[in-house]
Amino acid sequence: MNGKIIVVTGASGALGQVVVELAIARGAVIAAIDHAAKTPASTSTLLQIGGVDLSDAAQADQAIAAAAKQLSGIDALINIAGACAFEAIDGGSNDSWERMHRLNLLTALNASRAAIPHLVQSKAGRIVNIGAIGALQAGAGMGPYAASKSAVHRLTEALAAELKGKVTVNAVLPSTIDTPANRRDMPNADFAKWVTAQELAEAILFLASDAASAITGALLPVSGRV
Repeated sequence: MNGKIIVVTGASGALGQVVVELAIARGAVIAAIDHAAKTPASTSTLLQIGGVDLSDAAQADQAIAAAAKQLSGIDALINIAGACAFEAIDGGSNDSWERMHRLNLLTALNASRAAIPHLVQSKAGRIVNIGAIGALQAGAGMGPYAASKSAVHRLTEALAAELKGKVTVNAVLPSTIDTPANRRDMPNADFAKWVTAQELAEAILFLASDAASAITGALLPVSGRV
C-alpha cells in the first residue's frame, strides 16, 4: 500500500472507517468520499470529500476528478458506499427496490466509470466492490437488497472483462458484518460467527494491492465463521 493513492467511497461508515485507517497505516494516501456533508478536516494522508451523492453521475464525476487532481492520480477505487433494506415482496413497494438499486449499484457504477481513465494511467489500477453472500441466494425479505448486490456482482464481472490487462476489478462478498448497527438490529444473533470489519478490510486491501495483480473478475466470499 505504500504510496498508493486510493479512493474510498462510503468512507465514514463502519467498514469504510476501518479500511481508511488500515490503508493509511500501511502507507497509502486516501481520498475519502462520502454522502455526509460534514466531514473531519483533511490531512496530508487523507483528503475528505463530503456531500457527494454518488448515485448522481455528475456528482460522481466531480468528486473523482477532484480527488485525482488534488492527489495527482488514482491507483485504486474501493466502492463501499451502499445500504441495506429488508422488505417482503408481497405488500412492499418499488421504493425499496429503486433505493437499493441507486445506493448499491449506481454508486459503484458511477464512481467506477469516472475513475477508469485515472486507473488506466496508474498502470496498476484496482477496483474493489462490495457484493454480498446473501445475493447468491436471496432469503425472505432480502429481495431488494439481494437484487442490487447481485447487480454489483455482474458489474464486477463485466468491468473485469472490459478492462482486462489494464485494471483489475474484483468484489468481496461478506456475510453479516459485525457492526454496531447490525448488533442493534439483530440482538439475538451469534456475533462470534460474523465477519469483522477488520477481517473484511484485510481482504479488500489485498485485492487493491500489487500482490493481487493476477486476480480479476473474482467474487471472493468473506463469510466469517458461519
